[in-house]
Amino acid sequence: MKKLIFTAVICLSALVVHGQQDSVFQTMKLFGLDFTQEEVDSLRGGLEENLSDFRKIRTQSLPNELPYSLVFVPPVNSDHIPSEQLEVDFQLPGQVEMPAKMEELAFYSVAELSVLLRTRKVTSLELTLMYLNRLKRFGDTLQCVVTLTEQLALDQASRADKEIAAGIYRGPLHGIPYGVKDLLAVKGYKTTWGAMPYKDQEINYTATVVEKLEAAGAVLVAKLTLGALAWGDVWYGGVTKNPWNLEQGSSGSSAGPASAVAAGLVPFAIGSETWGSIVSPSNRCGIMGLRPTFGRVSKYGAMALSWSMDKLGPMCRDATDLALVFEAIRGSDGKDLEVLKDYPFNYEYDVYKLKNLRVGYLKGLFESSEYNRSNDSIALALLQDQGVKLIEKELPSEIPTSALGFILSAEAAAAFDELTRSNQDDELTRQIVNAWPNVFRTARFIPAVEYIQANRLRYLLVQQFNEM
Repeated sequence: MKKLIFTAVICLSALVVHGQQDSVFQTMKLFGLDFTQEEVDSLRGGLEENLSDFRKIRTQSLPNELPYSLVFVPPVNSDHIPSEQLEVDFQLPGQVEMPAKMEELAFYSVAELSVLLRTRKVTSLELTLMYLNRLKRFGDTLQCVVTLTEQLALDQASRADKEIAAGIYRGPLHGIPYGVKDLLAVKGYKTTWGAMPYKDQEINYTATVVEKLEAAGAVLVAKLTLGALAWGDVWYGGVTKNPWNLEQGSSGSSAGPASAVAAGLVPFAIGSETWGSIVSPSNRCGIMGLRPTFGRVSKYGAMALSWSMDKLGPMCRDATDLALVFEAIRGSDGKDLEVLKDYPFNYEYDVYKLKNLRVGYLKGLFESSEYNRSNDSIALALLQDQGVKLIEKELPSEIPTSALGFILSAEAAAAFDELTRSNQDDELTRQIVNAWPNVFRTARFIPAVEYIQANRLRYLLVQQFNEM
């Protein structure tokens, strides 16, 4: 299990220290506890010792990048996971012709662009300049760009062109421009996390995902917006827009990647998801998003929100492109210890095998979701039209699944504890009840025991889900 959030006991400790016995009993009611007067008297000394220890711990500065000492490893169905890596054929197009105007390439797929680059019908530098121009023209309208990495992009594009011309081809991402959500560290550039308290922050190393994409020859052109500290589409510079409807936010928290990909400002982007942050903006902006299984992609160099729930994944306009990018970023790096094993990724592009697929979906959740019901219904209908057999499923009824949500709140509050205690959370743009400042403060009252019990139930839920 993960971090212990020392919270409820702090409140009890402070009250007992000041001799406020009645208040102790009122506080116990807040947490659903029922101790006698004798039991309260006997625990007083322990609470005072705990409070002393808490104060000592708080004198230590714990940067967000510092990982937790325990590793979360969800149980997996090993019997259903391939053990052998087969040769992968992404079935890229044989030939792709250049359009009449260069800017029409803005909406070509990664697969199509890769063919044009490999056959030297276009250069990486030409593509990069075109995308940089679009980012400059439309970035402010969409509020989707934090920082252009222009010089880095030009250098990487020039190197890609030289390598391709010399017969050195790194693969389908070689020379392809892309953007990243601005919670990924890139040395030499600001990493703002979309939040005012961190708008000038520079992190002196580069995230593993960015390094892997550079090794694949991809060209980083921009750091894109996210809702402040990975919630929603509101950041310190404004509200990121849905390109299809500028009166509407792009959803979040991977707001900038979704908006930029949908508008043809980048061919693909890297987003992150803790609880819907790739899926939701992809749905809103009409693009493809892949939320990989936890532990498939290294989180090293990414802002930590929830150590046991954060995931990084690609956002594209084409499903094959998701596979191309995922292939480049997956796997261990020796730094994120929760990426324990490099499981194979055996991609098979065969539309005729669709009819052999059985796709399970949680019927109750699909029917109860007002937010996404229209698009979800279209997706289910499309699968059925392709011959896929849909299997109705439900989450195990004996486990209160929705009650486990405070796991995220507890971990996020720990990740940004110093922000809360220093009152710098007042600088965040969103100050409503349903926003991080209030959630962080509320999470201070989650007992460590309840956090551990919730994670034990979570383990059981995953086991039952695997059996299903």
